[in-house]
Amino acid sequence: MLSLRSCSYFGRKSLISTSFLSRFLLSKKPSLISISPFSSKANRNPRIKYLEMSDPPPPKNAFAMLMGNRPNAKKKPQSPSPSPSKKDPKTLTEDALKVEAVTEDGPLAKKPKTLEGVKEESKEVKKEDKSVNLGEKIALLKKKGLDFKPKSVAFWKDGESIPFMFLARAFDLISNESSRIVITDILGNVFRTVIATTPGDLVSFVYLSACKIYPAHDGIELGIGDAAIIKSLSEAYGKSETQIKKELKKEGDLGLVAKASRSSQSTMFKPAPLTVAKVLDTFRILAKVSGKDSQERKRNHIKALLVAASDCEPLYIIRLLQSKLRIGLAEQTVLVALAQAAAYSERPSDPPIEEAVKVIKQVYSVHPKYDTIVSALLSDGVLKLPDTCTFVPGVPIGPMLAKPTKGVSEILDKFQNRDFTCEYKYDGERAQIHYLEDGSVEIYSRNAERNTGKFPDVIQSVQRFKKPSVSSFVLDCEVVAFDRKNSKILSFQKLSNRARKDVSIDDITVQVCIFAFDILYLNGEQLLQEQLNVRRKHLYDSFVEVPGEFKFATEVTSNDLEAIQTFLDTAIVDSCEGLIVKTLSTEATYEPAKRSNNWLKLKKDYMDNIGDSLDLVPIGAYHGRGKRTGGYGGFLLACYDDEKEEFQCICKIGTGFSEKMLEERSSSLESQSYYRFTDATNPDVWFEPTEVWEVKAADLSISPVYLAAAGAVDAVKGISLRFPRLLRVREDKKPEEATTSDQVADMYRAQKINHGNNQDEEDDN
Repeated sequence: MLSLRSCSYFGRKSLISTSFLSRFLLSKKPSLISISPFSSKANRNPRIKYLEMSDPPPPKNAFAMLMGNRPNAKKKPQSPSPSPSKKDPKTLTEDALKVEAVTEDGPLAKKPKTLEGVKEESKEVKKEDKSVNLGEKIALLKKKGLDFKPKSVAFWKDGESIPFMFLARAFDLISNESSRIVITDILGNVFRTVIATTPGDLVSFVYLSACKIYPAHDGIELGIGDAAIIKSLSEAYGKSETQIKKELKKEGDLGLVAKASRSSQSTMFKPAPLTVAKVLDTFRILAKVSGKDSQERKRNHIKALLVAASDCEPLYIIRLLQSKLRIGLAEQTVLVALAQAAAYSERPSDPPIEEAVKVIKQVYSVHPKYDTIVSALLSDGVLKLPDTCTFVPGVPIGPMLAKPTKGVSEILDKFQNRDFTCEYKYDGERAQIHYLEDGSVEIYSRNAERNTGKFPDVIQSVQRFKKPSVSSFVLDCEVVAFDRKNSKILSFQKLSNRARKDVSIDDITVQVCIFAFDILYLNGEQLLQEQLNVRRKHLYDSFVEVPGEFKFATEVTSNDLEAIQTFLDTAIVDSCEGLIVKTLSTEATYEPAKRSNNWLKLKKDYMDNIGDSLDLVPIGAYHGRGKRTGGYGGFLLACYDDEKEEFQCICKIGTGFSEKMLEERSSSLESQSYYRFTDATNPDVWFEPTEVWEVKAADLSISPVYLAAAGAVDAVKGISLRFPRLLRVREDKKPEEATTSDQVADMYRAQKINHGNNQDEEDDN
């Protein structure tokens, strides 16, 4: 029962006209409305002002009709209404309350046209026209280069906060495209429009397009689970949680559920439109909410966004909360689009796009902080970014990576006439240790995530292994599980048993040792452009080994095949994976976020196979049979195409994991648009791409069934793994850091060179 009461909220002499009441009442079902201007609660409180009606009360017959009391409502013949312009406003108000009889199942009858009615119809027509015009404007984002005029798509004034609707509609446009070039053009034009109208909003656009709220190294995440989102949707849109879950099962996407729920709900008072800055600010508030009633306060923030959202906005609000846009928009595309926008904005007639892209990517690899990059870009220009966005302690850089090889002879061929050095390849967790001028220590993972809370023992060790002359540094190293009593390296599995966050020194059961192999920053100076032999000297001169806590990576410098082979055998005996071979004094600078030909890795286990393991993403599963009935019997794995930004199936796998692991992989989702597969590989269950598995295989073969690197080594067919076996789950890697399709193609070509062109076409494994 909906009751309208007067209260002190409306002020001392609040007047609610029957004109307002008529419009409100006629929008509701008759049987659900009650008017109670003199409630008992109001009578008990002398401070509450009664509703003072400036117009006459509604006719009794009309009121009876609205109350659903049809027998008491006598119909009166209606006479033609005079022109609204000649009628008294009170008469218009009374006409607005007149209704015709309704049938038992029929809707509320149409009211005679009034001035207000005409205005409402006009508003609806304008609303439809506005929607059409907006769609036409958004479509202009697909124009290329100089054909695109940034202000042609703006529906806000220069300097105004940009509506979130603009970004949401752009996401919708991108979701319908498969061409990477077109997607980049659309997003680049979005950024160009922002720069041309409200440049202060650009950083918010970049963060949300990259599906982030803060830099990864800040360690601040939204932490909003599906359960909280479902509850928020239920409360915001007046649906039960059971109903939301039912719709989720049908749609497979909470974002789509939110969009459908919002479109079916009408509101009496329209909230102010959301802006991109408001959405990002709310997300940042959400990420920091803690303490008592934190879950309720988080839901209130989410509900406020959902109630204010319209059209496709709820879809992308939910997906951003989940940190999964699902439109094929990866961070590398965001960087290219930003560079493209900057180039066109600075030099429209001759935009230095290629140079701008190179600069943006290089700068982001050493300074992954959008706030600084965007600010410097707007003030100084894209080409001057390297001068303003530099490598400093406290901001992690992308790690330099090695390419795989299959033997010592291959290394000698590639590094011919160059000095090189060999180091143990430790089986641990890659880490960057940052020591700042103020004495604070930060530790970051290979994907720039803050791991400081995971290694409090490492932080304590810093003062013991650095020399007093060192005031700041950044070390590239491997953190390895270590048995200090027996001075022995332990397996990676031991390290993975260690808690991941907020570890207490007293609770540590797995000790670690730091094996340092490079130094990137020392006493206020970055060393990235120095050759490895120079960096290594700085490393040895600035630190001292502490038994069981800190050691320099074991290395040997030799170009003798037999000596290198012996060193490899020793590395295996010492519980290492193999060797990392690096150029020493020529082309030996540190290349952030790059898999370089100047670093090569050699693993003993794969010298007779494909040269290296692969890091693959499980995207689906097959129901088990026999003893595995009721669980999963195998998985569909995929590599990642970083150009097309899609996961491409490469093999099925059914060996190498425990039954416990099979039981844990139970939650599934619908097939995603960024999976590429054939009907022959279609699994029973689809997964979100959330994990990376390290897989060993005998060799690679051409496959008509699997689509990894399709078109790279064969015009149509892809590449598959033969006899794949799971080694471990790579918790330190994101799905987008999985082995790429280009790497798979390179491994296949290398295999052909080593074994000859005798690879049979893959059977359906």
